[in-house]
Amino acid sequence: MASVALKLLRSPLIGRFGGTGSGLMVIGGGARSRALPLVRTFAEKAGEAGSQKSGGGDGGGRLISAVIGAAAGAGGYYFFLNWQKGNNPSCEKTESPRTKYQKVYDDIAKILEEDSNYDYGSYGPVFLRLAWHASGTFDKVSGTGGSLKATMRFEPESKHDANAGLHVAREKLEKIKQKYSWISYGDLWTLAGVVAIQQMGGPIIPWRAGRVDGTASECTPDGRLPDGANPTPQHARDIFYRMGFNDQEITVLIGAHTLGKCHSERSGFEGPWTASPTSFSNSFYTELLQKTWVEKKWNGPKQFEDKETGELMMLPADMVFLKDKEFKKWVEIYGKDESKFFTDFAQAWKKLIELGVTFKEDTPEFKFKVL
Repeated sequence: MASVALKLLRSPLIGRFGGTGSGLMVIGGGARSRALPLVRTFAEKAGEAGSQKSGGGDGGGRLISAVIGAAAGAGGYYFFLNWQKGNNPSCEKTESPRTKYQKVYDDIAKILEEDSNYDYGSYGPVFLRLAWHASGTFDKVSGTGGSLKATMRFEPESKHDANAGLHVAREKLEKIKQKYSWISYGDLWTLAGVVAIQQMGGPIIPWRAGRVDGTASECTPDGRLPDGANPTPQHARDIFYRMGFNDQEITVLIGAHTLGKCHSERSGFEGPWTASPTSFSNSFYTELLQKTWVEKKWNGPKQFEDKETGELMMLPADMVFLKDKEFKKWVEIYGKDESKFFTDFAQAWKKLIELGVTFKEDTPEFKFKVL
């Protein structure tokens, strides 16, 4: 009988204090009026039994009061829980990490093309470059650099020549950081790179969280990133071998030059590598192989343009991948097989953005849905 009464006391909430939307819930009066007689009847029966057993004259009364008090307390507690749940966000069901990071992914994706006046209408290429340059400073010998600490936030690293123009990406992503203050800059920047690749038609990139914000004292020295003006295969190998990559991985990562363009006010170079700079594909390799490349005649640094249109460009460091036998072998493979390029790029990119990061053993790996 008491259980029936308590169920009635917990019956559906049908009213609100303070008007619509106040969040203060009350139990319907009809349910309470039906519950209280049941509670009293139960208490009286229990009281009689208790009185006969104990021989006391007021045991029943005390039990009646106790049961009614307990019932009222149960109703009050139920009221409190519903009020607290409605007015305290921390009482809501905790989101899964996958859901949390998918929301960050989605919000980054939404700002990729919000400015039609910026570089073919997309921030995707500069987000990718930010993730790449934040990660590509890793030194496997010293264990320093990489995306772990996001030290490009500080000078002198932010002022390194190779990072010219990346303030655009950092500033653009700052409003995402303000909304999701719990995410580290290293996680935010590398996730933005994943967003850029996937939203522009590239492969799905597995991603893990776990980077922490570092300090200015942990900035990496200048010279750890590739120099586009250097025309020697050894330079590319020195840079990438230091990180732990081999020739195949070097060649597949350079395929990211299918996206974006160079800006003369930043690097000195000018122009896009491909005719589709906001679409992730194997176009870098096909353009490199199929076009005739001649030195550009202009007042800027040495670079190459396609003889056919003069609208595309290659850096001296890009031309290395035509001249070096081992590099060219992979250029030809990826130029013929975009599917293999996507598969190998996803693996190499995941390796790149995790350089120098020690993840906890149970750190989940996410594959995000394209928006």
